[in-house]
Amino acid sequence: MSSLTTFSRRAFLVMPFALAACYNRTQVIELVGQTMGTTYKVVAVDHKNAVDKAEVEMRISAALADVNKAMSNWDDSSEISRINAAPAGARADMSQELAQVMNAAADVNAASQGRFDTTMGPLIELWGFGAPGQTALPSDAAIAAAQAKSGHANSLLLTGQNVEKTREDAQVYLAGIGKGYGADHVGRALEDLGLSDYMVEIGGDLYASGRNPEGMAWQIGIESPDPLARGVMGVVGVSGMGLASSGDYRNYFEADGQRFSHLIDPVTGRPVDHNTASATVLADNAMLADAWSTAMLILGRERGLEIAEQHHIAVHFVDRNADGSYVTHQSAAFASQLA
Repeated sequence: MSSLTTFSRRAFLVMPFALAACYNRTQVIELVGQTMGTTYKVVAVDHKNAVDKAEVEMRISAALADVNKAMSNWDDSSEISRINAAPAGARADMSQELAQVMNAAADVNAASQGRFDTTMGPLIELWGFGAPGQTALPSDAAIAAAQAKSGHANSLLLTGQNVEKTREDAQVYLAGIGKGYGADHVGRALEDLGLSDYMVEIGGDLYASGRNPEGMAWQIGIESPDPLARGVMGVVGVSGMGLASSGDYRNYFEADGQRFSHLIDPVTGRPVDHNTASATVLADNAMLADAWSTAMLILGRERGLEIAEQHHIAVHFVDRNADGSYVTHQSAAFASQLA
């Protein structure tokens, strides 16, 4: 689940910006909708009032359709669905868009020591975080069997724009990186219209470019990981970057007095059990921020910070203390973004 909220002072913008619009012809285009099983929001600043809102909406819809055509697991005709249906050993040519996402996923998988993995479907289903829901805790044998069906290293072979399943039962799910790519792709569509000041958010993963209507970097709030009291722990100014957060506090179940998160560690085959409640990542694009936020949360703050420093990842962790309070930690790259 995403732990990101868009933070703004919209109520304080109405009058000043209305006056600016009168004199400077600036218009702010805001659009919301649904895609990829979640919601999206786009805010774009058109300084010359030269772009038709209907045209913006049409370009956004077309961009999102492109992403779903390549990456939707709910569309049997999508590229990824056809790859998932292919037999082991069959090589498939991927579109440039899908190849970019698949290769980025493989890179993050390797750099995160396997913690980000798009082939985790069998383990996710086993632990009840797929459609059926959880009925009983899985046995060690069932976990081992699901792990054998998962993992980039033993199920996929990527070569440029070609992919081959090395296991018949391998399945790829791009939910942990596809929304971020979608935000980037919508951003490119806006730039094609001449819009350079915009924010695109899909399911909490976002890319922000230029300045917001106040002339500032886009102000994004990091949500408190308290499921009973939503709030903002801090605000980050984002411009020319992607940002994504992952949290363990909205999708979990309890059994035998123990809390089981939806975040499955591919190495153990079990839900994570560390004290890290959320991880927020800034990256060059929303696709990488999306993937790395998941990887960092599964790694946990201690190991995550080590890998973040090795790979210059900008990450902000929130850890949960035993008394219910929270403490934050940042990598050097994230701290430098706030300086």
